[in-house]
Amino acid sequence: MSEVDGLGTIVLSGMEFHAFHGVHDYELKRGARFVVDLELSVSPPARDTLPDTVDYSRVFATVKRIVTGESFKLIESLAAAIAGTIMTEEPGVRSLVVRVHKPHAPLHGIVRDVYYELRRARGEG
Repeated sequence: MSEVDGLGTIVLSGMEFHAFHGVHDYELKRGARFVVDLELSVSPPARDTLPDTVDYSRVFATVKRIVTGESFKLIESLAAAIAGTIMTEEPGVRSLVVRVHKPHAPLHGIVRDVYYELRRARGEG
């Protein structure tokens, strides 16, 4: 069984969660909607079986556990926790991009969305 050349991308887009992240007390009391996008670079599976690829239902469960189970002041820290956990728990992921959106960030003005994007690859911190 040899690895198929090239990389493909598994995308989980628009995962929405109600969670308690932020620096203000009211953010931690009321919570807010957070949206997470993931792009996972993976090798094409050698066979048409789930164990030969990344199980995106398991990845979703991991993201949900982190976003709803922990509290972070910064969306940057939340993104780093997601990236680090996915890279640790999913050896089939060669690199990833994680975006954490905070569409209702407490700003004095009209802003459609605020998000932080983090890229990670094997061999990087």
